[in-house]
Amino acid sequence: MSTAALSEEDVAARNALVGRLFTSTIGALELLHVYLGHRLGLYRVLAQLGPLTSLQLAEKAGISERYAREWLEEQAVAGILTVDSERRFGLPAAHAEVLTDADSTNFLAPLPLGIVSVASIMPQLMEAFRTGGGVPYEAYGADMRSNIADGNRTGFLNLLGTQWFPAVPELDARLCSEPPARVADIGCGTGWSSIGIAKAYPKVKVHGLDIDAASIEQASRNAVTTGLADRVSFELRDAADPSLTGAFDVVTAFETIHDMANPVGALRAMRGLVREGGFVLIVDERVAEEFTAPGDELERFMYGWSAVHCLPVGMVEPGSAGTGTVMRPSRLRQYARDAGFTDVEVLPVNADFWRFYRLV
Repeated sequence: MSTAALSEEDVAARNALVGRLFTSTIGALELLHVYLGHRLGLYRVLAQLGPLTSLQLAEKAGISERYAREWLEEQAVAGILTVDSERRFGLPAAHAEVLTDADSTNFLAPLPLGIVSVASIMPQLMEAFRTGGGVPYEAYGADMRSNIADGNRTGFLNLLGTQWFPAVPELDARLCSEPPARVADIGCGTGWSSIGIAKAYPKVKVHGLDIDAASIEQASRNAVTTGLADRVSFELRDAADPSLTGAFDVVTAFETIHDMANPVGALRAMRGLVREGGFVLIVDERVAEEFTAPGDELERFMYGWSAVHCLPVGMVEPGSAGTGTVMRPSRLRQYARDAGFTDVEVLPVNADFWRFYRLV
């Protein structure tokens, strides 16, 4: 269609999209610079020692002065760093929390790791689009593991035991009571969900299960580092192992069911793991109840990850359910019924990105 054929409304819509894509490109490029600042420790050096000149940053961080200068100038132009008349660059305290404080719930420096990870496997992703196949989780590498683990860590350590689980009295009471509860954490990844449960509830023992070897290795190291290895163990193991049947009081799965090729099988396995009267908790994305376009920022965020990560990971195995990130409550209910559960209760937990379900 030629420009002459466009209505005034169409021209406005076209120009708006042009502006949006240009702005998005700036944002994407800035995320790459945040990636460099995070991975090279540049923000950490500035937070500890700044304001610094480019030469000082280069010496302290062990990088080239010329690259340090270009990165610092870009960050100042972007408004992330400040700069004075002597060309010393500083990291404001408010920005330092977001970019360097791994214990803050506002820590967002890991987000660009996921973007870089996806970009690194784009040829495999395009092949998956053409063939209907998938991309193995391990292909996304350490950046994606860190993106997920570091992005969720603060919530598990700071909010799980103070806000999320206390909002579910029956679950909270069981984890506090005698005899000490045994918890199975399915798809535990690098272990922060399991560690968060053990940290919040000193009586419990948590057994984390995952099928990604690199994640389990890191999880075991994290348990040692946090001093909880006596109550938290991790194992490269399928939850469907019959030797685990009926061995647990609480079974959890955080942000993992939508990634699975066979979610019904996974839920059926979880149902088998829990003792009679036990608690099965699924925590997954807080997506809209129904598809609506255009969507809000949260829905855009969830869909943004789906086709480039969650769906390809789940499509690796033949006969995959092909769920993707956007697993609506109605779909989880269907999976749960097919797995033998009779009811799915949405729990009254206030979490920005997640919805909490009890399966009975």
